[in-house]
Amino acid sequence: MSELMSALFAGAIALAVVLHLAWLARSSRDRARASLAADAASIRAVIPDATDVSDGTAGVATWAGSWNGERVQVRTIVDTLVTRKLPTRWLSVTITEPVAVPGTFDMMMRPGSPTTFSNFDHLEHLLPKASAFPDQAVLRTNRKGATFPQDVIAAHAGIFAEGRAKELLITPKGVRIVWLLAQADRARYGVFRQAAFGEARLDPALIEDLLTAASSLRHAINQRERQAA
Repeated sequence: MSELMSALFAGAIALAVVLHLAWLARSSRDRARASLAADAASIRAVIPDATDVSDGTAGVATWAGSWNGERVQVRTIVDTLVTRKLPTRWLSVTITEPVAVPGTFDMMMRPGSPTTFSNFDHLEHLLPKASAFPDQAVLRTNRKGATFPQDVIAAHAGIFAEGRAKELLITPKGVRIVWLLAQADRARYGVFRQAAFGEARLDPALIEDLLTAASSLRHAINQRERQAA
């Protein structure tokens, strides 16, 4: 093969590679747009006035609206921290209404490595745990000596028995539940380092269940405070 033919052949291969990479990038963007549209549709099936209020943070999409007369926030988070074996996709559901607690109460299930969705590791004080809480739960707060109605909280934490609920955060500004949606496809991540989550989609019924759990807990805490006043 002449040098000219060799150069032409090498150029053709290089062009094919460039075009293939461009196609992959375009396909990835198309999938991301389709996934975002599907998520928005699922959220608006439960929260009709949900508005995309994302701030541009990579891997994070946030919607805010109202549900049953309460302000709420729904967020999806792709956690790609190198301390994790596989990227993970989380669903965060928050009732953003006042709660009668003296500080931050944070319950994390099986804490082992840092997360991108929580400040749990930065809370300085461990809380003694009532026996009604799950064995693998760890409780922390930002206020030493603060007391929380643990009996009320534990009575409304049944959703954590399913194994996919990761965090329960209660502050004076609201109640949040974080749920494991999916882990990345191991083969694709191992070869291409792509955080692909297959057909994992937001389920409106799951969003409704998490909102109901968070709202019921908030009302129970506030009712206890009114009774004690």
